[in-house]
Amino acid sequence: MAELELDTLQQQITACRRCPRLVAWREEVGRKKRRAFQHEDYWARPVPGFGDPEARILVFGLAPGAHGSNRTGRMFTGDASGDFLYPALWRAGLASQPQATGRDDGLELFSVYITAAVRCVPPKNKPTRSEFAACSRWTARELALLPKVRVYLALGRLAHDALLEHHGLTKAHFAFAHGAEHALPDGRVLLDSYHVSRQNTQTGKLTAEMFDEILARAKALAELA
Repeated sequence: MAELELDTLQQQITACRRCPRLVAWREEVGRKKRRAFQHEDYWARPVPGFGDPEARILVFGLAPGAHGSNRTGRMFTGDASGDFLYPALWRAGLASQPQATGRDDGLELFSVYITAAVRCVPPKNKPTRSEFAACSRWTARELALLPKVRVYLALGRLAHDALLEHHGLTKAHFAFAHGAEHALPDGRVLLDSYHVSRQNTQTGKLTAEMFDEILARAKALAELA
């Protein structure tokens, strides 16, 4: 039943046109395209969550990438962030394969569900407060359909802040830091990591070894290790 409800929710998210600025931008990116993808049809719609309905770990990002998720239609798929994230999930035994190229590539996630605070690609990768707020209703419905989640893995400060707002918690008492663990009132744990963006991974701010350690800790907290 939960899987069917998630499917229905994902269809509703895909049809959302609530934020005019984001609708205009995602569609413009889809029309203009990047030269390397000129012969591809861009998704250019909101990107729904993806993964195991029985997930014990929720990976929570910021928003789709312009020529990654906004092109492929699946979270963290088709860009440098996904090229870092999915091999790490595979090494941790949480994904069926290290490659993520498109919605039909056969990738499966085990005990993991991936979503984001904002489901449409934002200009300059910077959603507005009103866009965060508009998308929070999808977050509330999505998380309600994932009752087995024990660990929220926030990728970056903005994802961390969005999860705190969802739980009605203040940043003053739950400061973001890579590797920080926060016990939430509902018994779950919020675990922080630097975002898996190209900017962080190519500069060495976030290394494969650092992220492997984060995933190992997430598995332990979720009682998967």
